[in-house]
Amino acid sequence: MSHIANDATVPGVRIGLPLAIGAAFAFGMSGGWARGLIDAGWTPGAAVAARVWIAALVLLIPTIVSLRGRWGVLRTNAGMVAAYGLLAVTATQLCYFQAVAVMDVGLALLIEYTAPIAVILWLWLRRGERPTRRSVIGAAIAFVGLVLMLDIVTGAEVNVAGILWALAAMVGAATYFLLSAKADTGIPPIALAGGGLLLGAIALTVAGLVGILPMAWTTDDITYRFGTVPWFVPVLAIGLIATALAYVLGIASTRMLGSRLASFIALSEVVASLLFGWLLLGQSPDLLQALGAALVLVGVVVVKLGEPRSAAPGEPEIEAVALPRQ
Repeated sequence: MSHIANDATVPGVRIGLPLAIGAAFAFGMSGGWARGLIDAGWTPGAAVAARVWIAALVLLIPTIVSLRGRWGVLRTNAGMVAAYGLLAVTATQLCYFQAVAVMDVGLALLIEYTAPIAVILWLWLRRGERPTRRSVIGAAIAFVGLVLMLDIVTGAEVNVAGILWALAAMVGAATYFLLSAKADTGIPPIALAGGGLLLGAIALTVAGLVGILPMAWTTDDITYRFGTVPWFVPVLAIGLIATALAYVLGIASTRMLGSRLASFIALSEVVASLLFGWLLLGQSPDLLQALGAALVLVGVVVVKLGEPRSAAPGEPEIEAVALPRQ
């Protein structure tokens, strides 16, 4: 435990572990609820806008309290907050919802969760930081898993649009890694999340008003595998539980567990997304896809175990951030 949880304490693990699992399962339900909205006539843009606005308003007061009047911190890091809100949060969620509109929610999230491999590759090409042998092996395992998961070897029809949207979400998630790793900004984590969500909500609204992002919704009841519910049930579930509550639990658990251990526990979000995909939508991978999904998870774990434990001053320590959340 001490090898992985290098910055965690025993009391912190006892309290932080259930919080981290709760955060992962809260984040993991978003795709299932969103797919129901999309099937009923909501556009992905409208679903993401509703989710982000609800979460931003819920986190507004905690964001203000966490800053304690230090508004200069936001001005100094305006570019980072903008990139975090528009790319790492909003664009990632929008692309993920676009992906789940045409493919299984668990598979879309698994593609996105290959983001650590993209970050390793980016640092190698951009800064010449060669990946460790373990990271290379993990990337190879994850690639084989993706091939199996997407049914390429069986000749099954592949939804290219869904894969491209999921890969775009992966790029946004990689941006999340790089931005979240900057620990010298002075911005409290909840302020970064709250500020980014608010900026993202405003940007989505403007994009919808000018016609760049299609916005359509319905107040008809939404049908899921277990039955029919009013439209506001999935909207509130996504905004309050899968975003606002999930972020709070995630931030609190990361501080208790340490970011390295928290990033491994965050992998249970994939399990949660598969579970909720089955409970809400009746989606379940076949045997070959399940094997591929397992290999992707193993590959990501191996990649993260192969990450360097420290970085040069001013450079991001990739192991110091938890996985991006949906």
